[in-house]
Amino acid sequence: MKVPVRWLAIFVLLLGMTGLFLGQTPAPLPATDQIYACPMDPDVRGHDPGTCPRCGMKLVAGIPDPVEYTMDLHVIPPAPKLLQRTRFEFVVRDPWKERPVTNFQLVHEKLFHMFVVSQDLKFFVHDHPVFEKDGVFHYDLALPQPGMYRILGDFYPDGATPQLIAKTVLVAGKAPAPVTLTRDYSTKNASNMQVELVTDPPQPIAHTKTMMFFRVKPGDGLEKYLGAWGHMLAASDDLIDLIHTHPFLADGGPEIQFNMIFPRARTYRVWVQFQRMGVVNTAYFDVPVEELK
Repeated sequence: MKVPVRWLAIFVLLLGMTGLFLGQTPAPLPATDQIYACPMDPDVRGHDPGTCPRCGMKLVAGIPDPVEYTMDLHVIPPAPKLLQRTRFEFVVRDPWKERPVTNFQLVHEKLFHMFVVSQDLKFFVHDHPVFEKDGVFHYDLALPQPGMYRILGDFYPDGATPQLIAKTVLVAGKAPAPVTLTRDYSTKNASNMQVELVTDPPQPIAHTKTMMFFRVKPGDGLEKYLGAWGHMLAASDDLIDLIHTHPFLADGGPEIQFNMIFPRARTYRVWVQFQRMGVVNTAYFDVPVEELK
């Protein structure tokens, strides 16, 4: 005997209700398809909102495809003079109609991270220009010697993805001789700590992952600096490559791990910054990178 489909549906419904009356737990609802990911570390993702355990940034749902923005840099005066105050003005423009961007997301507690590195890699600045309502960031700085400077802007336009854009500024005068870096993993004395470096592999290879293990002494009193347990800038000796990144593993203890994929076979100067007892410590190491043989 055939049972009408409608009676089968009623039977299934009554069976489910009977299960509820008997105290049985109903089947769980299917998980949401919404994915939250870190804009800085897109491999950190999950179904729940929150913050990235790696870098501390807010997880975002539906990260857009990467699109490159542009950044104008106006220098006042146009020809910077040695040891005289120079104003840097940054304007970020969208890639569609080149309109000035006026809305930005915080990246590690700031709207704009600026790095300045001199041609001989002896001068290093990590600071944060002031934002004006018309979309202009400005920063005043006296450049200490003639030659070339590379200026790196790190920012996050609202509705886009984080951006890293570098510019070049020249100061007239006799430029320093071309820099020649050799391997330097020696322990560094910073403001109120020592910093040691070990890499795995011991000889970093271009285009492959290098794990960089930093150990700080003393290991107590460490604090997050700008929302992260550390900051790193890696610059190739010819200043073509500039990479800003944050720890891969860190928990407030004396061991801090960064992961780096160096893009070319060059020697890189790597600056790291850690905060201890309210003091920001800056140390640098020189890391030769070879091609895979």
